[in-house]
Amino acid sequence: MAAPEGALAGRVACVDLETTGGQAARDRVIEAGIVLLEDGVVVEEFATLVNPGTGIPRGIQEFTGISEAMVADAPPFAAVADAIAERLAGRLFVAHNARFDYGFLRSEFRRLGRPFRAPVLCTVRLSRALTPGERGHNLDAVMARHGIACDARHRALGDAKVLAEFLRIARERWPAAEIDAHVTRLAAGPRLPPQLDPSLADEIPEGPGVYLLHGEGGALLYVGKARNLASRVLAHFADPRTKLDQALAREVRRVEWIETAGEFGAQLTEARLIRSMKPSLNRISREASGHWAISLREDGAMPLASISPLDELDDPGAGFGLFRRRVDAERALAGLAREHALCAKRLGLERSEGSCLGFQLGRCRGACVGREAPALHALRARLALARLKRREWPFKGPIGIRERDWRGVEQTHYFDNWRYLGQAGADEGPVRFYGGPAPFDADLYRLLAGFLDRPSRGARIVTPGER
Repeated sequence: MAAPEGALAGRVACVDLETTGGQAARDRVIEAGIVLLEDGVVVEEFATLVNPGTGIPRGIQEFTGISEAMVADAPPFAAVADAIAERLAGRLFVAHNARFDYGFLRSEFRRLGRPFRAPVLCTVRLSRALTPGERGHNLDAVMARHGIACDARHRALGDAKVLAEFLRIARERWPAAEIDAHVTRLAAGPRLPPQLDPSLADEIPEGPGVYLLHGEGGALLYVGKARNLASRVLAHFADPRTKLDQALAREVRRVEWIETAGEFGAQLTEARLIRSMKPSLNRISREASGHWAISLREDGAMPLASISPLDELDDPGAGFGLFRRRVDAERALAGLAREHALCAKRLGLERSEGSCLGFQLGRCRGACVGREAPALHALRARLALARLKRREWPFKGPIGIRERDWRGVEQTHYFDNWRYLGQAGADEGPVRFYGGPAPFDADLYRLLAGFLDRPSRGARIVTPGER
């Protein structure tokens, strides 16, 4: 949607919100401040506290000065939605880091089943356009640069009034034609490839999930995950400089998405879709499929080590390492041989007669010529490879990872011994995705291990049957 005629000389709403956190799909508005301008003149100031229906983190209370007691008797957003919508209708929506405020308002209206759309001007981007030689463009930097005072910093109306003053100063210090050119360009809305419906920008949700970009004939081009689906998808097309984004902008014909209850579910779904559907522009799909692992013979005989596809091993857990390509496993094994004075010949890395090259260079203890007992060499090799050993399953049985989004939608993903069992909603038992025992999936192993080391916000571990 284009900016209103006259840009800053038209009808403008300077908006600031205070919220319970930084994610529009999950966090809630606790205060709204709006300053309405017409032809550069302030015609109304509006402010209201909002009861978020949830707690306010201590850090947010300290940052804004808004306590839970202050919003306890405040109206919920549903009660002030009409007042806010009426004031914003037909106006240029101006905010500092506008995607934040605009995204939160869209989410709040979406919870009510109401659409919200407006032309948006971000004053961070306007400040950069007007003063490209300056480094800082946060609100404090803008205030200091232009001598703007604020008696209620980090409160919604106080910060909205700062934006109104910044626009007044901008109109005074820069030619009107230059201001209008910047505003028209910056408020032009999301850039989409011409072959996509412009309304798509308003349809993509702003919560976590996975998006799928299709080309001609429905061919799957790319699968990606996102904490904010709208932001991530539109970012591909906003300024396509990378080869990937240029290819997507040129070839995309359709966009679809899968909303998830949280970030872990988005990561999990992305990994499974890429593995099963092999989209043409995902980097992983262009590499060799599957994973490789290093195995050691139990009897210590030659060749002691072998490199095999993971899915060909009788016991995937007995292998060492997870490698995308066979050559990566060979390099890792050769590196350990050099580091630990192991025999490349006994490991199966060399096929020459006599001693190995490492022995000739003084980097092998002589297992290839009888100077080191095969059993001792095999023990040292196993100890050297131990660093590549995959983690033991740290639970006594299956676990679930449960996430719940702002709508109350709940998803639980079940695992056992690093294998994915399935997904269940709030009132379901585990859904089996596989006909038999789920195969070991190296990508999901990495994903789950990473989660156990650093759980994503809003997710928790549960046992089967736990509510």
